[in-house]
Amino acid sequence: MLEPRWASVESVQEESPQDDSPLLDAYSGAVIGALERVAPAVAFIEVQGSKGRRPSHGSGSGFLFTPDGYLLTNSHVVHGADRITARLNDDTRFSADIVGNDPDSDLAVLRIGSPSALPYAEFGDSSRVRVGQVAIAIGNPLGYSKTVTTGVISALGRTLRATSGRLMHDVIQTDAALNPGNSGGPLVDSKGCVIGVNTAMIPQAQAICFATGINTAKWVIGQLFAHGRVRRAYIGVSGATVPIATRVVRHFGLTNRSAVHVLEIVPRSPAARAGVEVGDRLIAIDDAPINGIDDLQRLLDSTWIGRDCELTVLRRSSAVKLNLRPIEVPASGA
Repeated sequence: MLEPRWASVESVQEESPQDDSPLLDAYSGAVIGALERVAPAVAFIEVQGSKGRRPSHGSGSGFLFTPDGYLLTNSHVVHGADRITARLNDDTRFSADIVGNDPDSDLAVLRIGSPSALPYAEFGDSSRVRVGQVAIAIGNPLGYSKTVTTGVISALGRTLRATSGRLMHDVIQTDAALNPGNSGGPLVDSKGCVIGVNTAMIPQAQAICFATGINTAKWVIGQLFAHGRVRRAYIGVSGATVPIATRVVRHFGLTNRSAVHVLEIVPRSPAARAGVEVGDRLIAIDDAPINGIDDLQRLLDSTWIGRDCELTVLRRSSAVKLNLRPIEVPASGA
């Protein structure tokens, strides 16, 4: 009869996996280092407003990006605000004013006054972000200030619908946990550079959170500083995305397989003056194909304002070219 053989403690220890402590220490060190660089610039944003006759209160996050008191946050955090207070990491409080607000990108710039230079976060380059790299979210979820969560970049190039109805492009997806109150806070890399502005989460899911890429934010900031608003072009149509029949694509040699079906035209708008008709399908502006309503909105940036261009439409069995001159968007539209 064979007797059982028991491994000694020494042999078990010899066969144990390699100690991961140095690796964990390196990860912790990177997170702590990034936090030490960015946390002093993160602010707890408190908002007071009024809805009808009843006062309303809200809160979110933001962060300083210049030493003279400019903060970046989400548009929805400060929407309808009568009074805004920014509380910094050292618990000092400042009244804040809105410099510019862009609901279409869900971004807003605030300004606080301080007699001395303030700590600020440095911008990174969201075009260099890679799936799988470390992502660190800093903010004030549910009123718990100075909260840090970590994860990775889960995906790039996502799209989200802003509260204005416009589609936001090049959104970063991360599994760094976000909760109500994180909105407007920075998403940073392991070097402590801001790569995104935390903006949304999916309440029914776990670890599916989103941030606006910082390169988009840089462009919006430039527009707000220069014009007090983000300038976008407007042609005056409403419509829906519809597929183009394969035989039509082949007949006209089109590169796109969908178009904007025009449902309504604003009187005296650029589209009306160009001769666009209800029922037309918009397929291109100059050489840029239009694959749908969101594609059209994305195309119509400030470079098209006041510019003569050629709009191609499918009208019944013909491809018709129209002369179009977009104007600056008066409120919101396509």
